[in-house]
Amino acid sequence: MLVFVLILVVISSTVTQPELASAFNSYGNEDINKVYPIEIPANLSFSEEAVPLTQPDIKERLDKELLVNTYWQSNMLMMIKRANRYFPQIEKILAEEGIPDDFKYLAVIESGLENVRSPKGAKGFWQIMPTTGKEYGLEINSNVDERYNLELSTRVACKYLKKAKERLGSWTLAAASYNRGMSGTRRLLEQQKVESYYDLLLGTETSRYVFRILAVKDIISNPAKYGFIFEPKDLYMPVPVKKLELDTAISDLAQFSKDLGINYKLLKIHNPWLIQNHLNNKSRKQYEILIPEADYY
Repeated sequence: MLVFVLILVVISSTVTQPELASAFNSYGNEDINKVYPIEIPANLSFSEEAVPLTQPDIKERLDKELLVNTYWQSNMLMMIKRANRYFPQIEKILAEEGIPDDFKYLAVIESGLENVRSPKGAKGFWQIMPTTGKEYGLEINSNVDERYNLELSTRVACKYLKKAKERLGSWTLAAASYNRGMSGTRRLLEQQKVESYYDLLLGTETSRYVFRILAVKDIISNPAKYGFIFEPKDLYMPVPVKKLELDTAISDLAQFSKDLGINYKLLKIHNPWLIQNHLNNKSRKQYEILIPEADYY
């Protein structure tokens, strides 16, 4: 019996495993406890605008973000899981608004695809400030905050980005301005007498900003290349919903939810823009409320 087991061990050790194309250079050592450098892509673009990777500083800035996002495995894997749920809706809106698909990765680095709040007061997937949100038509008050409405906030982000592209001349600069602001970005271009994001000397945050987008784009687009191995069942799936339109007030959201066959928690999960436990709606505005399909939960 012992001889038979030894034979099996020898046979199994000689079986050739299929090679997996990877950005890691392991130097022939497959020890998963070791840390390896990452191979920088030979070519990379943002919104079909080429990244000048032949420049040493550009290459190093990309390398930094690839390393940070690849080796923060738990966070990056969570981004991949959430992207599977939310990208279809974001991609559809970007296409309808004429915004390059690559901008979905801007939402990833802004919020991690969560309705978070920044210390400065920016909120939602797209981290929109109150003044910007109101300027572009979002309702923001103590009862309703449409920065938490994924469809509406994505369309506002699109409006901003189209305006930034028109003023600054490229999608890469439009992306940078989402962090720096249009006026601030334009002022730097004029002061430094350059026309490209990659030629600007920037503060730390904006200097890293586009490279964070580029790194997240390449990792989510090629997860196995960076060591992220999973099956479709491991990803978060989009939740099927139906849309309910109403132009009246709701005095009790918990009772309203119960009447719809769901509960208060599910109503708030799918409509996080409803801030309180009631909806005032004195103006009789028409809202669109999302209700998860029956039997999904």
